[in-house]
Amino acid sequence: MAKLYFKYGAMGSSKTAQALITRFNYIEMGMRVWLIKPSSDTRDGADIIKSRIGLSAPADVIRPKDDIQKIFSKAQAKNTDVIIADEAQFFTPEQIDQLHEIAVWEDIPVLCFGLRTDFMLHLFPGSRRLLELAESITEIKTICQCGSKATCNVRFSKDGKVETEGEQVVLGGNETYKAMCYKCMQTLIRKQNQK
Repeated sequence: MAKLYFKYGAMGSSKTAQALITRFNYIEMGMRVWLIKPSSDTRDGADIIKSRIGLSAPADVIRPKDDIQKIFSKAQAKNTDVIIADEAQFFTPEQIDQLHEIAVWEDIPVLCFGLRTDFMLHLFPGSRRLLELAESITEIKTICQCGSKATCNVRFSKDGKVETEGEQVVLGGNETYKAMCYKCMQTLIRKQNQK
């Protein structure tokens, strides 16, 4: 039986690079990959998945109201050996359910790559559902500036302050977010609050 996989990590842990390398490996073996991403991720173009190290590939865009299972049944079922989803935290819980249904009933592996938590350490709705349903959960590790494992996605304002409140989704890269361990994040917040 195929599985729903969740491979998560903090910002900068090479999640997208691993998704694209995995895609390449499947294609190299003669297998057909359906590469998808949520419509909210427009940083590198509406239908492009691009990693920080320069790997990129075109992807089908999934909007919040889209039924992934219906799209799969109509257009992809005969042409797919595996589904790879990048930025899976931005899919709705219902869409994660749909991906799980495809894995179980169509016997198609579904590999979801994404963040577990936001800058306030709250689960994204899509990530919560992945943690509830995925048959395989793997952390993609990265390190903090201090050398410890980074688990926090620290968001910075334009004036360089750590943000501790605001909208859950603000797109950005290294100019906006930095992966840190909890202690380093809290140290910055405490120093900021003393001023």
